[in-house]
Amino acid sequence: MTKPIDTGRRNSFKKVLLGGAAFSALSSFDINREKSIALKGNINHGVCAWCFRDYTLEELCVEVKKIGIKGIDLIGPKNWETLKKHGLYSSMCNGAEISLTDGFGETKFHDQLEKSYSEVIPMVAAAGYKNLICFSGNRRGMDDETGLKNCQVGLERIIPIAEKYGVIVQMELLNSRVDHKDYLCDKSAWGVELCKRIGSDNFKLLFDIYHMQIDEGDIIRSIQTNHEYFGHYHTAGNPGRNELDANQEINYTPIMKAIADSGFKGYVSHEFIPKSVDKMGSLAQAVAVCDV
Repeated sequence: MTKPIDTGRRNSFKKVLLGGAAFSALSSFDINREKSIALKGNINHGVCAWCFRDYTLEELCVEVKKIGIKGIDLIGPKNWETLKKHGLYSSMCNGAEISLTDGFGETKFHDQLEKSYSEVIPMVAAAGYKNLICFSGNRRGMDDETGLKNCQVGLERIIPIAEKYGVIVQMELLNSRVDHKDYLCDKSAWGVELCKRIGSDNFKLLFDIYHMQIDEGDIIRSIQTNHEYFGHYHTAGNPGRNELDANQEINYTPIMKAIADSGFKGYVSHEFIPKSVDKMGSLAQAVAVCDV
């Protein structure tokens, strides 16, 4: 008997998640045996260290390598040697930004940002890395056009340095509906317009799937239409910013296929806060769900 379309989709998604759960169990076994898991190689998996604060950076490096993760996000210069020691890549560097709320959207921060990015960009390049995060900051009453103009003016002071050193400065898209009230760069269309105005391959967007699901949805179409402007991706389950499991609404496997089909060769980093006691099992499951 033919199943209704919605049931078929639900069961299909369930199979994916069950596969991830099975992979998680296998991962835990392999972790204990200190064996690395072989992945398909179409997605370069990373992880954001701040989500796993129960682990020291040294411990995190050891554990994530067993899952097949290659990079760790949001690590600054003082900790790069730890990553290098464990053969891991600093997939999204930080250390030049002021904060999520104080960024390129306000001209009063431009001098400070120019100074810090001018110092950190050469350090990123010297360490052999490519990506450096930046933020628009909050609106504080600004309209979209004013924010675009201000960001363009500020970024154009540092992008020539990024071009010289081969570093890609990436502005993160964050939701302003739930987590980051008043954040300026909260829609992909706004960010894409900023990329077009900057007109450099050394400025792109960090497309956070969790955040954009909250503020605009239509994730796959955004990737298919604007992937050339997206230089990095983050994952998390919505609602809750937790595991990529059946308790959240984002169907990550077809999203990852859209990313792979776009020709993307950068990193997809997992930025969820695990609820499970088995945090590495949750991370292994996320990798399994997203390994297309």
